[in-house]
Amino acid sequence: MNFEYSPKALEIQARVRTFMQERVLPAEAVARQQLDDKPHHWGAPPIVDQLKAEAKSAGLWNLFLPAREGAGITNAEYAPLAELTGWSPFLAPEVFNCSSPDTGNMELLHLYGTDDQKARWLTPLLDGAIRSCFSMTEPDVASSDANNVRLEISEDGDDWVLTGRKWWSTAALRGDCRVALVMGATDPDAATGRRHSIVMVPLETPGVEILRSTTVLGFTDRYEGGHGEINFDGVRVPRGNLLGPRGQGFAVAQARLGPGRIHHCMRLIGMAERAIALMTARAKSRVAFGKSLADEGVVQATVADARVHLDAARLMVLRAACHMDAEGSKAARHDIAAAKVLVPLTAKKIIDDAMQIFGGAGLSQDTILPALYAQARFLQIADGPDQVHRRSLARAEFAASPALAEIA
Repeated sequence: MNFEYSPKALEIQARVRTFMQERVLPAEAVARQQLDDKPHHWGAPPIVDQLKAEAKSAGLWNLFLPAREGAGITNAEYAPLAELTGWSPFLAPEVFNCSSPDTGNMELLHLYGTDDQKARWLTPLLDGAIRSCFSMTEPDVASSDANNVRLEISEDGDDWVLTGRKWWSTAALRGDCRVALVMGATDPDAATGRRHSIVMVPLETPGVEILRSTTVLGFTDRYEGGHGEINFDGVRVPRGNLLGPRGQGFAVAQARLGPGRIHHCMRLIGMAERAIALMTARAKSRVAFGKSLADEGVVQATVADARVHLDAARLMVLRAACHMDAEGSKAARHDIAAAKVLVPLTAKKIIDDAMQIFGGAGLSQDTILPALYAQARFLQIADGPDQVHRRSLARAEFAASPALAEIA
């Protein structure tokens, strides 16, 4: 693994860092006020449109796309950029058009979309003109095992007909969210792994009803557009809306889940870095029992542990990214799974320690820490719970471990 960055990558890092410091972080307070002024608004506050236009004009756009319509960089080179956006996770990803779930959906449309699908949905997504959601998880089954997904997608003449219910469809409540990528059973009697397909469903289609948004530890995630619970009641879409081969929904979905997982981890590194910056500043500014908190041994140990563990987690992310660049997401799946287990756990602990150093203020709306904590905790479940990733890692380890006789 070579972690030396090219001059081009270093130049983009510098420009993203400057844009974050000068434009995005100062805009957070404005964004909060704009949302407070519109209590029933779902989606980005108006200042985001201004920042998006500035980022696009500066060429800081679609950075996540390796060597294609984006910046033309590798996954390993994207890692520090995504980390920088993690400092402001509710604004920055969208400002640079690197938001989940759009990034994964764009990947799928690029890989599997027809010319018509790309013209209708990929082009406006790449332009940042619309948003999208991904509807896979269902409330009535254990969706950690995707074989349980049972929304029905049946054939009727020239149409697909969808019947069922989804939830955790992030961004679904946004006014500019125009299409859902929906996984359902097209061939329920086929062999395992061949039963499901993905269909593109415009959200204005009759029969699509967004029931509510679920909260994350009480947070509404208004910036992201909520996490929609959606009922599909006899929803009809043309057969041309099938994304990828019929019966290959799992394989198609994995093409977005691998990169999506590592992108989440990259951003989490940035969230944890912000937590360290906040905890150190707080410790230096507060005095208790006649002594600066920064001079207390227990606080020093907390800060030191945060640095050690976060740097280790970053190396895990970079290893996965390098493996993806060298051999693809499928070959790197175990490195991605390991990062997906380690990074949210590490970030959650660091953010929790920062909250402890802040005391009561760390639990309040006066800091970003509670929202960062909710994000880290959420990502121990989203895109596959920790237990599923540990299961796949353990199976790989059992299969690969040599017998003691071979070592001798």
